[in-house]
Amino acid sequence: MDLKQLEYFVRVAELGSFTRAAQALNIAQPALSRQVRLLEVELRQNLLVRNGRGATPTQAGQLLMEHGRGILHQVERAREELGRVRSGLSGRVALGLPPSVARVLTVPLTRAFRLKMPEAQLSISEGLSSAMQENLQNGRLDIAVLYNPSQVPGIEHTPLVKEELLLVQPRPPGLQEDPPPSPISLQEVSALPLVIPTRPNAIRMLVESEMAAIGCRPQIALEIDGVSAILDLVADGAGYAILSRNAVMRSVRPSAYSIRQLGQQAMTIQLTTAVSSLRPTTLTQQATLALIIELAGQWLTPQ
Repeated sequence: MDLKQLEYFVRVAELGSFTRAAQALNIAQPALSRQVRLLEVELRQNLLVRNGRGATPTQAGQLLMEHGRGILHQVERAREELGRVRSGLSGRVALGLPPSVARVLTVPLTRAFRLKMPEAQLSISEGLSSAMQENLQNGRLDIAVLYNPSQVPGIEHTPLVKEELLLVQPRPPGLQEDPPPSPISLQEVSALPLVIPTRPNAIRMLVESEMAAIGCRPQIALEIDGVSAILDLVADGAGYAILSRNAVMRSVRPSAYSIRQLGQQAMTIQLTTAVSSLRPTTLTQQATLALIIELAGQWLTPQ
């Protein structure tokens, strides 16, 4: 049995589509279809039911998919173990981070990764939590850090840290030593023009949910996807923003902004790590997760 054919079949079965599998594997769809068909011929069984909506595993295909996941994982583990004998952890890890977290973690994480796993490769991309969950499902990401993720079949979430959300406004004239402004209620915030990301951004959804619980709704001045652009607009007087403390403190000009606590009890948003429960994590991915947990405690929590 050819391992490449087995990998191709498992990806098609997981994604339910030759088209999506070809994109995930970065190969031409005709070549993918041919390799899966050769596997069926070798095993003398139909493994997939092909229809206009995609491809569904037959009973035999379901059985092979379960065995195939284990076989492919064991092969990857064997490669890693051989790599460790040679020079340490190896392989490639594709990591997805929210933009505000990427701004804080990318440099220290990349530095620590290179030091701990010089033979491995780390690929970091930024995105919304909803898009990153989809990329975990289709195999484009191995690990993601997500804000308030919804429960999705095949994705395993582990709490990481909670980040405080704050009202961000231009800093008024005055000395830097001025006392910080007092907390502001969500009721008061609902009367302010907000510069806020579009749905389904996790912070946007949380703000709307919390305001709905007290019978109000946010006043949206501008919908902008991008922390830097939001902060630039706030500094220019276009409105107020609700962002994490790190997003402000790690900005280019943190002194340009004044921050206020939301409510008497600080509003927080949960960050989690997420991996696919359908593909067991490799040793290199486990080491990367451990680095993320360690660095999040150092860089994403108030000092």
